[in-house]
Amino acid sequence: MKKISIIVMFLFPLLSDAQEQLSLEECYNLVAVNYPLALQNEKLARQNAIDLEVTNTGKLPQFELNAQATYQSDVIQVPLPGITPLNKDQYRATVSVNQLIYNGGMIDATLNTQTAALNTKKKQIEVNLYGLKKQVNQLYFSVLLLQEKAALLSARQEQLEAKLKEVKSGIEYGAILPTSDKVIEAELIKIKQQLSEVDYNQSSLFQSLSSLLGKNISPNTRLQNSEINAPFTTEIKRPELELFQLKKTEIESNLSLMSKQNSPKVFGFATGGYGNPGLNMLDNSFQAFYTVGVKLNWNIFDWDVNTKKRQSLSINKEIIDNETKVFELNTQIEMDQLQSEMEKLTGFISSDDEIIELRDEVLKSADAQLRNGIITASAYITELTNLFEAKNTLAIHKIQLKLLKANYNTTKGQ
Repeated sequence: MKKISIIVMFLFPLLSDAQEQLSLEECYNLVAVNYPLALQNEKLARQNAIDLEVTNTGKLPQFELNAQATYQSDVIQVPLPGITPLNKDQYRATVSVNQLIYNGGMIDATLNTQTAALNTKKKQIEVNLYGLKKQVNQLYFSVLLLQEKAALLSARQEQLEAKLKEVKSGIEYGAILPTSDKVIEAELIKIKQQLSEVDYNQSSLFQSLSSLLGKNISPNTRLQNSEINAPFTTEIKRPELELFQLKKTEIESNLSLMSKQNSPKVFGFATGGYGNPGLNMLDNSFQAFYTVGVKLNWNIFDWDVNTKKRQSLSINKEIIDNETKVFELNTQIEMDQLQSEMEKLTGFISSDDEIIELRDEVLKSADAQLRNGIITASAYITELTNLFEAKNTLAIHKIQLKLLKANYNTTKGQ
């Protein structure tokens, strides 16, 4: 009993791995988190925090240190008794402080512009990541198709193995033609080759899917083959539409910033220093000095440059509006095409069911004829292959329909 427990303990991880499942929605989530592009959101946030901090320093006092030593060929001389001429070598060191008092709200407008730019960049990343969904769809349903094909081949293999035993027994009693078993054995070898090819192709697709999802997907993973709802609605909820709106918001914040660029700017300043001469040019000695005051800077005429730049930005908004309409139109056309393809495949699936039902009846008849020695094993294999091909076609059409539904939902933005 103890040995059995130990064996079960070692086999349990293997059984768990063999039963691992993965859904389409989980694949979407993995791409959104693990794809290298997703890491840029954090980097953009850190970069924006630094930029905002730098911009905010414009509200803080600005300090400046200056020092100079000069020698000049001549100095001002006052022809009065008792006034000593200035030295030709002069020295000065000053510390200046400038404090912004008013600039028309330009710093706040700059902060808004930087935030708007960050939102646009982050939404662009979301759009790029969303574009990977169709790649996920293609890989996911390609694997599903191979898994369905492998299941059909395995069922066919089991059916032939059972039939091989019957045929060998019939040959032994003379009811079935000799070498009929060889025909079935050859077909079984062919199926093994097909299963090996399916395994190879499936491993290759899983490797591509693993790279895209940023997670190692075991070849034993079973992809969920659940139904996909694709309601035929005209409403589009793609992230690109939000991106267009954010681009317009960014333009509006730039317009607000530009409207403040020609606003008057008022600064308070103070300068303290030590030098020879000081502020009293007639005192030929080292002196401490200071000045305080307020200054105004106002660009009252810029040849309409600012106005023309704002007009150009306004045209950009109109361009984005047009791009939005083009995107919506193209998306609607794509949705209509996908809807048409889905309706066509739905009709094919209905016909496939009828074909399978008929092929199944033919195979039952061929099975009875083979047992009675009326037909050869080759004829039976032909009918079995026809039924397999009909079932395989049905599986292909069902997976294609699910792929179309997934792409429809992706195109619509669901």
